[in-house]
Amino acid sequence: MRLAFLVWEYPPMLVGGLGTYAGYITREFVKKGHDVTVLSLNPGNLPTREVTQGVEVHRPKLVNISNVFPLFVTDDIIKWGPQIRFFNDVLVYNVLSTAKFVNQLEKKLKLEHSIVAFHDWLSALSGISIKNELPRIPSIFHVHSTEWGRSGEGSRIISHLELEASRSVDRIITVSYAMKDDLEKHGWPSDKISVVWNGIDIDTYDPAKAPVEKVKEIRKFYEIADDENMLLFIGRLTWIKGIANLIQAMPDVLAEHPKTKLVILGKGEQQDYIIELAERLGIKKNIKVRYEFIPEDERILHYAACDAAVFPSTYEPFGIVCLEAMAMEKPVVVGANGVVGFREQVVPSGPDQCGIHVNGNEPTDIGWGIKAMLGNPGDAKRWGINGRRRAEKYFTWEMVANQTLEIYSKLVQSNADHVPRG
Repeated sequence: MRLAFLVWEYPPMLVGGLGTYAGYITREFVKKGHDVTVLSLNPGNLPTREVTQGVEVHRPKLVNISNVFPLFVTDDIIKWGPQIRFFNDVLVYNVLSTAKFVNQLEKKLKLEHSIVAFHDWLSALSGISIKNELPRIPSIFHVHSTEWGRSGEGSRIISHLELEASRSVDRIITVSYAMKDDLEKHGWPSDKISVVWNGIDIDTYDPAKAPVEKVKEIRKFYEIADDENMLLFIGRLTWIKGIANLIQAMPDVLAEHPKTKLVILGKGEQQDYIIELAERLGIKKNIKVRYEFIPEDERILHYAACDAAVFPSTYEPFGIVCLEAMAMEKPVVVGANGVVGFREQVVPSGPDQCGIHVNGNEPTDIGWGIKAMLGNPGDAKRWGINGRRRAEKYFTWEMVANQTLEIYSKLVQSNADHVPRG
């Protein structure tokens, strides 16, 4: 098949898990003999076209029209304030990508893509527009998160765009059964929705390949002694990730395990708040924060260096960071209440246990989970080993690609009798 992938972040431009997913899954498609065209956002320093690891990537250059928006857009967008430039970039990326795909790739070059797949609201305008122009190409909406989940009430325009995309496409793929249930509760067409879990590169995330000296350097950098526990959190510093609740859980943890330090890697609107909170709680010396998105090779070393990973999210449709920790044989404490895919990754009891489920809304419950982990180092080590085995069995990128391609193929087959595109 010839597959078109519209995704706003794509390596080397990475903001979160979506870019990681897009990079791995498209390369896996190429390995299996499919042609892949990606249309992604250009931050300004990347080529407008390149072929990387067999994937053809188009990144049209953006223009700034944000000062025009107040003339015709609703108050809902104007309220974005300084973030209006982000909305500008997303809008222009969608318009330019749609025009390039429709006018150049399809109508001029006649590439005849088999599928158009687009991801989240950030590419939904393109997905809807391409369906308008080229209705005979099957379209798939990959939903990794939603506006109401990320932001509470959030933007009405974005929520409307998501819902309209769900209605216009032929198929929806989401990342967990928790997410599928949530979409159905919000009125999305249940007969269109399939679930495909995300994956992990088992060969890259291999604890045996982490150089011992470099792992020691990570712990030394954060001033964590050999007899101290290192807890690791990686993610956006925002309310849905439960980071503030994790900080509030730490005094209870430190009362039983005083030789414990929490390393936090990420950026977000709660950066200043979590430090202020740590100071008020008198635990600042036990909290080590780096406000940055670190590259994959360094992230792997952090997993190797930690004793346990903690991700107390209250909204996490899937959460690749958990898989990364599991693949690195680390026990995990994860939020499992609400729309949280962690509970589908992590077995919390029995012979296959690989971590602990907690209520990410409750600091006392998060603290309980961490103490249960630190208080049973033998069990925790076994849980880490079980985690890697589970990742190897259920969460490889090859499995993800095979399941996704099966959905694509069935959709293409169901459209096989359509009149040829004009």
